[in-house]
Amino acid sequence: MTDTDPICPLCGRPIPPDVAQSLHHLVPKLKGGKGGPTVLLHHICHREIHATLSEAELARSYATIEALRTHPRLEKFIRWIAKRPPGFQSKIPGKRRL
Repeated sequence: MTDTDPICPLCGRPIPPDVAQSLHHLVPKLKGGKGGPTVLLHHICHREIHATLSEAELARSYATIEALRTHPRLEKFIRWIAKRPPGFQSKIPGKRRL
């Protein structure tokens, strides 16, 4: 981890270069977001967004990081993941359910 590591806008933790990361389209590509704004997230944070919300919900009500952070399940996830080190990756395959 370095001072120049990008910060995950969902959980607020640094994203070390050796940790899985992914780009999240704020408006899903299938809902008109192709070529639209993206944010770099931890892969585990990105997976949680898509395990929680449908593409339609993302496009309609959760097309900003601020909106995503207000969703009850994502709020709970953010509190949980904030206690983990920046390089934490779930060892449980598949979608995690709260």
